[in-house]
Amino acid sequence: MDSLQTTSKVPKAQATLLFGELLVSKGLLSRDNLHKALEKQREQGGRLGEVLLKLKILDEKELTAALAEHFSMEYITFDENAKADKIDMEIARKLPESIARRFCLVAVAEEDNNVVIAMADPLNVVAVDTVTLKLKRTIKPAISSPSEIRRAIESIYHGSDVEEQQLRNLVEIEVGDETRQDDVTMEDIVEPDSGGEDAANKAPVIRFVDLLMSQAVKCRASDIHIEPQEKSTVVRMRVDGVLRDMVPPARRMQAAVTARIKIVARMDIAERRLPQDGRFKMKISGKAIDVRVSTIPTIYGEKVVMRILDASAIKHDLDQLGLEPKYLSEFKDKLAEPHGIIIVTGPTGSGKSTTLYSALTHLKDPTKNITTVEDPVEYRLAGINQIQVKQEIDLDFARCLRAILRQDPDIVLIGEIRDKETVEIAIKASLTGHLVLSTFHTNDAPSAISRLLYMGIERYLLASALNLIIAQRLVRRICVHCKEPVTLNEEVIGRLGIDNERAKESTFYRGRGCQACGGSGYLGRLPIFEFLVVDNDISKRIIACETESQIREAARNKGYGGLLESGVGKVLEGLTTAEEVIRTAFTDKG
Repeated sequence: MDSLQTTSKVPKAQATLLFGELLVSKGLLSRDNLHKALEKQREQGGRLGEVLLKLKILDEKELTAALAEHFSMEYITFDENAKADKIDMEIARKLPESIARRFCLVAVAEEDNNVVIAMADPLNVVAVDTVTLKLKRTIKPAISSPSEIRRAIESIYHGSDVEEQQLRNLVEIEVGDETRQDDVTMEDIVEPDSGGEDAANKAPVIRFVDLLMSQAVKCRASDIHIEPQEKSTVVRMRVDGVLRDMVPPARRMQAAVTARIKIVARMDIAERRLPQDGRFKMKISGKAIDVRVSTIPTIYGEKVVMRILDASAIKHDLDQLGLEPKYLSEFKDKLAEPHGIIIVTGPTGSGKSTTLYSALTHLKDPTKNITTVEDPVEYRLAGINQIQVKQEIDLDFARCLRAILRQDPDIVLIGEIRDKETVEIAIKASLTGHLVLSTFHTNDAPSAISRLLYMGIERYLLASALNLIIAQRLVRRICVHCKEPVTLNEEVIGRLGIDNERAKESTFYRGRGCQACGGSGYLGRLPIFEFLVVDNDISKRIIACETESQIREAARNKGYGGLLESGVGKVLEGLTTAEEVIRTAFTDKG
């Protein structure tokens, strides 16, 4: 062990140049700022680097890079999610988290039989000796900034792959137990009673469900799908709108896992023939998570879908939605009008609720009575009256709306326009001095007018009541950690409607795929929008029985592009890919 301590050496500074002088010579620090920092150091003590950070003369990255040069050490940087490919998780997790946090360091990799350690303070002799003794290996200190190391610690010890590995270990144990029980048959495994309350409350089942939820939340999943097959169960999570496989339960746990979810969601575990809905709350990594559960019977058992609502991950801020300045100003102007209907349209999972909640947050005012009727209430907003539709007691949208209008509201949000009666009440409310916000399911903004007319609404009523229709989609954002330029072929450029000159002047990007994005090339999502402002001209066109395509063309002539144009703008900004926009938004027939 003594030999280990002598070979794991603390780095020495360059003898020829003081650190302050090095900073000045590199142009990172002026002579005046150096004298100012040295004066502060004499008064308060501490290292020069710490003083420079306190005075905000240098930032962490500049300081760390300069220290690496000063000590002739390797400078290790991590990406924003601390998922750099240079981290060997197996090596990293051999070092206890308590030591990593205590000394602000992480084990990164193995190099020439030494363990590379990224340290915020490579001069800390106690840290070097502690790590050397714990790992029983010689170490090679490297330097990294404290904030980057803290992110790396979270990724190493609390990343989603931790849960995935624990799930695999748990399933392997259960599978091992199955193979040791020679008298267990397929009939025993799929016996309905195995999904009873006793089986659901066993420790491995509870642990499996908890790990499944934890992994999904850490992967930013919006949904978990548990799908029974003939001889197995498929478990998938939807991340950035796309389904990814998860670790499935062992065969004998399958029915019990479904029963466990139904128990915590307060559903009837004995009823397997009819669809059911439930919900529950849980805390994961200190975050309050609301989970909506839906089950439907299939030929091989009950399929379970869990919708994950992480209120802390969504900021209901109109300015942060991603609207272009022109559209943002238009939206705020329409929200400021005292009456009328604003509709946000798009398929399920296109961000409609987030847009409307952002609008409500913008409108929230102690002088206004704001009431919502939703099915279900997804996010709780303080200062707003939210009503949950309950079909089982005939409390539907129409009945709620009639009651709301007797309560002197200023602003009403309808969770979804589903039938003619709901639309008629919404129009009545808008024409009697109320601002009404709602969602609808159509492909684009002009087609919402066609759908409403098809439902039997009079043209003159629509023309009078409608203020604004917004269509939106969510497209996946290119992963910033593996973003690289790409050349598009002429066919794709043609489908996007980009002229050749503009295409030559533009740079297009894609995600190569890395650890941070799970190899997909995408990380996160952003919205694209189509606006249809129902002004006097559009109102006259509605009354004049103009077709959907004519109204769409009129909107284009006013400068309001479609979803495709909005998506192309994001492609040209380097935020998403051409393939993603074509997949999501190629619906414009105009």
